[in-house]
Amino acid sequence: MRVHRAAAPRPTRTRARTTSIAAFVVLAALVPTTASATDPQEIEAELPYVCTLPSGRLPATVRISADFPERAGAGEAFSPTGVTTTVELPAEAVADLTAREASEVRAATRLAVDVAQNTAKATATWRGSAEPVALPASGPLTLTTKGDVPSVAGRSDGDLTFTAGGLAIDLELGAADPAAAPGSLTVDCSLAEDAPDKGLLATVPVGTGGPGASGSPSPSGSAEPSGPPEDGQGDQREERQGDRSPKVLENSPGTAADRDVPPCRYDEQHPPTEVSLNAYVTGYANVKKLKGAAYLPPSCVLIEQGLPVMGPPDPEYLIFDTVSYGNFHYQEREQTPPFDATFLSFDFAPVKATMVMEQTGPMRIDSRMRIRLSDFTTITDTYVRAPLVLRVLDLEVNGTPLDVGSGCRTETSLTSADPDPANFPGDHLVLYGRGEQIIGQPATGYLLLSGGPLSGETTIPAFTGCGTDGEDLDRLLTASVSGPGNLIKQVQGQTCAIAAPVFPSPTNEGQCTEDLQPYEIPVAER
Repeated sequence: MRVHRAAAPRPTRTRARTTSIAAFVVLAALVPTTASATDPQEIEAELPYVCTLPSGRLPATVRISADFPERAGAGEAFSPTGVTTTVELPAEAVADLTAREASEVRAATRLAVDVAQNTAKATATWRGSAEPVALPASGPLTLTTKGDVPSVAGRSDGDLTFTAGGLAIDLELGAADPAAAPGSLTVDCSLAEDAPDKGLLATVPVGTGGPGASGSPSPSGSAEPSGPPEDGQGDQREERQGDRSPKVLENSPGTAADRDVPPCRYDEQHPPTEVSLNAYVTGYANVKKLKGAAYLPPSCVLIEQGLPVMGPPDPEYLIFDTVSYGNFHYQEREQTPPFDATFLSFDFAPVKATMVMEQTGPMRIDSRMRIRLSDFTTITDTYVRAPLVLRVLDLEVNGTPLDVGSGCRTETSLTSADPDPANFPGDHLVLYGRGEQIIGQPATGYLLLSGGPLSGETTIPAFTGCGTDGEDLDRLLTASVSGPGNLIKQVQGQTCAIAAPVFPSPTNEGQCTEDLQPYEIPVAER
């Protein structure tokens, strides 16, 4: 069922260093969706907002699309899917950004969504991110983001409503001259008073009864005492309301709610050990045939650090070898977060793809540390090896959607030329990083604990299983994407050591948030 909200009247004014490896991407639910409905509600809402920019308060249009289940059971967690937030800022906003000498902008959005059931309410944050876009020479600026959405569960029978609230837009500004460094800007927006249905996005019935089947106050008010509360009754009433509030399984780092990254924490299903680390990685991956690069958003990696063992004898160095293992961790799956990539196929046809890189085996991190005996300078070479299959989820060619089906993927893992093929046979991606540390100085390059850049080159295999209803898209994807010579550059952030966390303080840079997630979010480098 598709629900179209009435278009809002437009206002009169015109109008954000441990192991790395990621190559492409996927979107998955924080908690597996268990709603029993088979025909989802497809929501498209257009809402007027007012945004505060350097030039003043300006009108903006926000379009939100998402899929909700038709119905859910009490206590049954589900997550809206396909969530897209499109913000159209007026021409005055573009002037504000160009005044800062910006030529492009990367947006991240944080939309507050009120989730209400009967008389109780909770708030969820819908986060989205986007690839950089060039500022237009004239007219409005359109920013489209996608990202993580928390799962929710109604505690009892009764309609569960989702209503849009405040919106924050984090803008990371870029310039033609990187040395110009325009910086960043956060734009706060509020829902306009004339918004249709006061910003209502969707209604999901919960339970077997009708709306408000249980838990709602009776017309006579007998469910709650009337009049001003006696001493202590107000607090008790708030506790009871909290017990009835919809449960929001928030998908954000607990102590850094404004960070536009997926959560990266250990849990009951993934308990940490004394050698557990976690870190974020991000970067770019070239697709040589399409003459472009895909941005790989920050992704969580959980790592079990190995113990160093003595390496081969050397008259000039003391050598230690360490083998560690890691896994991507995105909403309980070994994969990276979602992103869309747009290229020109065969130099003329615009192709937009949503992809996922799935880990099909252990990610191995081999580090060799050499301590030079003459001055105790430490040089560390690290190789990251991982079998990663590229899966295509959605595909558009020249604006026309093509149904790739549910099994569209590369035949094998991305492959790289391994420097030690005898000991590491088979298909896998290889990334390499070198770090150096002089006594008394900060480390440079890549080290397992402090992170840094890793790079490599890979061959994208042929595709298989793409297409439905007898339409074979394997050859189209293979011809336009597959082939050798695709460069990858990843940047890993500082790790958080779970057993000995370092929190930010006046004397220490932060390595862990209070809930033991990586404090540092790395920035991709070309």
